[in-house]
Amino acid sequence: MNHGWFHVRAAAALLVCLALMSALNAQEAEPVPSEAAPTAGPDTEVNPPAGSVAESSQTPDSSSETGELLELLRTGGVVGGLIFLLSLTMVYLIIEQLLSIRRSSLMPIDLAKGVHQHLTERKLPEALQQCQMQPCFLSNVLSAGLSVVDFGYQDVEKAMEDTATEQAARLFRKIEYLHLIGTLAPMLGLLGTVWGMITAFMEFESKANPAVSELAPGIYRALVTTMMGLTVAVPAFAAFAIFRNRIDELVAEASLTAEHVFVDYRRDEARRKKKAKVKGSDEPTRELRG
Repeated sequence: MNHGWFHVRAAAALLVCLALMSALNAQEAEPVPSEAAPTAGPDTEVNPPAGSVAESSQTPDSSSETGELLELLRTGGVVGGLIFLLSLTMVYLIIEQLLSIRRSSLMPIDLAKGVHQHLTERKLPEALQQCQMQPCFLSNVLSAGLSVVDFGYQDVEKAMEDTATEQAARLFRKIEYLHLIGTLAPMLGLLGTVWGMITAFMEFESKANPAVSELAPGIYRALVTTMMGLTVAVPAFAAFAIFRNRIDELVAEASLTAEHVFVDYRRDEARRKKKAKVKGSDEPTRELRG
């Protein structure tokens, strides 16, 4: 992951979160205009429009759920805003990993076939060029093997193993952010919980027996931040586990594919060594006969 771009996107998400929180506070502070009711005499009967009562009773309030969500975000305060920022980052990371951790992205189908064909025909420059034209996990592993192909298959295998380990570590580092979010979100929720309980019990400082309505806002805030933290942590940990298993599976498959690309080269090298060994054992016999 390009850390510079990640920081820029994280800053943009922070600005969006702050703007949303400002809009919520402005909406909360905005006064609700009162509509003037029509005056009626003592004998005047006010009849509601036909069907209005039925429509109001049958039509659900579509904005009630949205209003409840906005109320939760407002109640969370600064801690809730930070948790909301983590949720945005989590969604971005999940979408990015869904697009990048795919079989077609890590090991294209035509890449292995093309490199194997060039390697069979001893066209090493063309094989390296194809790997450079299709940068991915498999191409990096194959390029490492092709760069030391003149030194024998043992060096090729060692180079591919080292590169595969390095590339796998890079993939794991990308999803580590999900694990970090899953750890931070409950901690922030706990911080909001502690702050809410402190706010609630501060009422005892000024009043000996405060009413339940005076204690409720602090406790309510404490429960809201805890819920928000757990809501972010659960999908973050689930996505981290799924992506980790997916990376293990694809890395093993890519490494096996890379070995299959060099299987003909390995067989030819074994034949050459066998012929050289037989030829070397025949030369002393010819000298003795001579």
